[in-house]
Parts: sequence; structure tokens; C-alpha cells
Amino acid sequence: MNISKSEWSVALFLCTIAAAAASAYAGHSVVATVLAETGLEEVQRVESILFAATFSCLIVALLAGLFWILPMVRQQAREQGKLHSLAGLLRQRSQDFERAALTDPLTGMNNRRFFDESLRQYLLEFDRIGRPLGLMLIDLDHFKAINDTHGHDVGDLVLKSVATCLFECTRYHDIVARVGGEEFAVVAPNMSAMEFQRFADQIREAISMSTIEVGNVSLRITASIGLAVSNAGDENAALLKRADLALYRAKQSGRNRVHAHSDGLIPIGAEQIRPYSVSS
Repeated sequence: MNISKSEWSVALFLCTIAAAAASAYAGHSVVATVLAETGLEEVQRVESILFAATFSCLIVALLAGLFWILPMVRQQAREQGKLHSLAGLLRQRSQDFERAALTDPLTGMNNRRFFDESLRQYLLEFDRIGRPLGLMLIDLDHFKAINDTHGHDVGDLVLKSVATCLFECTRYHDIVARVGGEEFAVVAPNMSAMEFQRFADQIREAISMSTIEVGNVSLRITASIGLAVSNAGDENAALLKRADLALYRAKQSGRNRVHAHSDGLIPIGAEQIRPYSVSS
């Protein structure tokens, strides 16, 4: 049984009262003997009355402490412990709810809310130190056709597979999020434009190498990727707009390719393959 500090304090106080009562009784015994030998009966009677009053008060205080104060303190300590446990549980649940509010339940990735806030903070910090920040928007090609043909369960498997691929391809300090139905985003700091393009093409290729087995059918998934690199003073909307425009150009020019927003939109590493194929 756990004993609280308040219970220990009350117990120590009661022990002190008990010791005082014992000392008073011992002192009375000695004084009474001396007074009896000297024949001072009046003094002895007064001393006996004072001792009886003192001893009675100490005994009452001791009994009150044992049977009223100590149980009350123990009850309060138990209630306080329950309140602490409840507060801890509520704090944990609050943290769980906060994590859930920032996490996509299907893929386990960060969601749009987390992405928007993280991108804002990254832009401020990397603008301050004058380092580049790359934004990659990834959209799965013909995802609606997959859902319509094979059902949403298969579509969910595709999304989970792409999420796993992104987790494996990105670095620990990159921001990876699902920002829409079949749209993902990667924020990659501290890369040159050329490094960022190579990085994006590696991700595109990794996604295109992934297959989903549905019965005797293998689904091959491809993605179109739009890139934008931050400029001084950029905010979320400006960087997202450029990346979204690059993504649109990637889709318009044949899908399964990477387009970078710059003076010219140049596809890199774009193989001419069907963006969504089925083999059995």
C-alpha cells in the first residue's frame, strides 16, 4: 500500500502527541510521589487536576487524529491519486487525439493539416538561413480508374503501397504527407535544384516499380510529379501554386514523369510507358 506524504505527516504528528502523553504521565508519576512524601496535599491536588486536563486533551487529540484526521487525510490522498491518474489519462488521450488530428488514418502519414503548418515553419526557417527548400507534389495516374475497376479496397492498398514507398525513399528530416485523395507531398530541404530533380525521379521510378496483386492480376502504378523550389519570401500558397502548375504540366505531357517549375518546364527521367497497366 502506498502511503502519501500527508499521511506520513499526520502519523508523525500523532506519534509526537503519544510521546507527549507518555512524558506527561511519567512526569506526573514522579511529581505525585514527591508531593506525597512532602505532604503538600493542596499542591498535589492542583497538580493532579492539571495533569488530568493535560493528559485528557492529549488522549482526545490522539484519538481524533487516529479515527478522524488520519482517515480523512487517507481518503483525500486516494482521491488526489485518482485525480492525478485521471489527469494523466486525459493528457494521454489529448495527445492521442492531437496525433490523430495530424495523421492520415489510412496510410499513417502526416495529413494536410500537419503538412500546411510544417511547410510554413520550414519556409520561414530556410528563408532565414538562405537555404533552398524543395516541394514535390505527387499525383497517382488514373487512380479513379483503379477504384472504379477494382474497388476502393484495392485503391486503399495502392495508397498504402505508395505511402510505404515514400517512407522508404525519403530522408528522416523530409516532410512526407498525404494531402488529398491520391495526392502526396514531400518537402525536401537543403537540396540543389538538380539534386531535387534526381531525388524526385528516384521516387517516381520506385513508385512505377511497385505492383499490387489482385487475384491473378498485377496492377502497376505510376505517378506524375511537380516540383518547385522556394524563393526568398515565399509563403505556402505561392510555393504550392508553382508546384501544382508543374504537376499539371507533368500530367498534360503524358504522365509518369517529373516536371520542375522554372523558366522552362523540362521533364526529366520520363519513360514513355503506360501510366496504369494491368498484367495477369
